[in-house]
Amino acid sequence: ISPLTKVKLINELNEREADLGVNEAVSWHTEYKDSAWIFVGGFPYELTEGDIICVFSQYGEVVNINLVRDKKTGKSKGFCFLCYEDQRSTILAVDNFNGIKIKGRTIRVDHVKDYRPPKDSEDIDNVTKQLREEGCAPKAPESSSSSSEEEEQYSIPVKKPKKDKKERKKKKKEKKEKKKAEKEKEKKSRALSPSSPPTHPHRILPAIRVKEEKEDVAYDKYNSQRVRDNERLQGDEEDRRRNEDRRKNRDRETDRDNSRRRETDRDDSRRRETDRDDSRRRETDRDDSRRRETDRDASRRRETERDDSRRKETDSNRRR
Repeated sequence: ISPLTKVKLINELNEREADLGVNEAVSWHTEYKDSAWIFVGGFPYELTEGDIICVFSQYGEVVNINLVRDKKTGKSKGFCFLCYEDQRSTILAVDNFNGIKIKGRTIRVDHVKDYRPPKDSEDIDNVTKQLREEGCAPKAPESSSSSSEEEEQYSIPVKKPKKDKKERKKKKKEKKEKKKAEKEKEKKSRALSPSSPPTHPHRILPAIRVKEEKEDVAYDKYNSQRVRDNERLQGDEEDRRRNEDRRKNRDRETDRDNSRRRETDRDDSRRRETDRDDSRRRETDRDDSRRRETDRDASRRRETERDDSRRKETDSNRRR
């Protein structure tokens, strides 16, 4: 799961508990009541230990911080582990700081159940060693016999601390070994006396308890929301593709219209040129016809003048 989805899930859990009015003893924070460490991730790389302590000291005194850095360059990797003096401060930090933005980046704040200190840190002072070994969670107060009745009435019952995992594992191994030894003894006794009836014929086996899986409403809600988001994204992609196809078709149509207009303009220009050529030819033909007519008129005039001159000559000859 990505860090942003974890941030959303934690905020949804807090909102659901606030709406239902869940008691603190039943809250999901009680699972981490034995640890005063929190995880902070997603903050800007330029923040130092002092900057983080200044921000997170609003809800309690910070007694230890482990800002994870690169071994070669010494630059921050963007996450750290922080320890409060009071374990209740972790609840306030997770509820109020989870999902906020620092310099434009959303940070994630969550509980840390079993914090393991880094092994490569050799040059450490005794105080930090003691903090890393014993932890910073407040210890349960011992019940004093001299306390008054009023304090007993208003005192909050403190649960016994859970045993270590190693002791539990040892006990489980011892139980398994005992069961195996009993089974082997029963098999040996049966093999020695096959005709003898079983030692406990009417023994009722204990009922086997099957743990039922709890339905996580937040996961179903997140899953349905994720499906809706995927459907929305698919719908947006389809709409975007349709819009792109429409735009491409429009561009093609406009290109076709422009090409057609250009062709029509070319045809019109060609027609105009042909018309101009025709008009010029007609004018030249008219000019030629006019010249011919003028030439004919001139030739006729000459002929008439010649005839007149001939007549005059004949008349003069006659008179003589």
